[in-house]
Amino acid sequence: MKFLKFCLHFILVVLLSILTQVGGLLYLIVVLATRKIHRFKLIKQIVVFLLVYLICSLLLIPKVAPYFGREKLETTEHLQAHSLFYVLANRDYVKPKLKEALQEIARDFSKYDPNLTVVYLDANFPFFDGFPLLPHLSHNDGKKIDLAFIYNDEKGRVTNEKPSRSGYGIYEASNSGERDQTQACKEAGYWQYDFTRYVSFGNRNPELTLSNEATKQLVKLILNLKETSKLFLEPHLVQRMNHSDPKIRFHGCRAVRHDDHIHFQIN
Repeated sequence: MKFLKFCLHFILVVLLSILTQVGGLLYLIVVLATRKIHRFKLIKQIVVFLLVYLICSLLLIPKVAPYFGREKLETTEHLQAHSLFYVLANRDYVKPKLKEALQEIARDFSKYDPNLTVVYLDANFPFFDGFPLLPHLSHNDGKKIDLAFIYNDEKGRVTNEKPSRSGYGIYEASNSGERDQTQACKEAGYWQYDFTRYVSFGNRNPELTLSNEATKQLVKLILNLKETSKLFLEPHLVQRMNHSDPKIRFHGCRAVRHDDHIHFQIN
């Protein structure tokens, strides 16, 4: 029984570290601090952990992260997280220069359409360069972030709604005559290329269709920033939107497909 409890605690520490960076450490501290509790021990540990985690994530970590060169993104009228998960999981930290760039993009995009909001997905964890933000290969230095596409509703109007619950995994596949990079990568043996379809957590708005024009405008604003060094977008969407900026790069078959979000990074 003790071995099974140890295994369970170990698994939870690993999972919480993967999802939130700090959750595993906080969980371990709570378990050790409450080890002498007997009655309703598990329930008390869960309650204490949740309280400690929320206090640290919402109040303490945002004040400590700047000492590590990162700042928490702030929700504004024109810049928002896709879901509360990215905020509570501490996956919304960036370098100050990237934070300023995002605010500028959001302001400029509101001039294109005041009703539209720039929606971000995974950014980076608050501490330590090199700490992996899985399943991403490169979100480990505060300089990268993923943004959601812009979509049209069933009446053809641009909307802030997104098809995927997670923001990932609902793809805008290639049309006839466009380059099918997904097929090429999978035929080359890179089975993980469309792995993110398993983390969409459902299509909540199946009637939505990609707004090529609005998404193209968002990409253009990102590329126009002098701070932007690279932007990843699936080749068939680059072709469809007629982009030719050298900052647009192919992310490689070892990564995952980018026809469900925009990835960009700064110098």
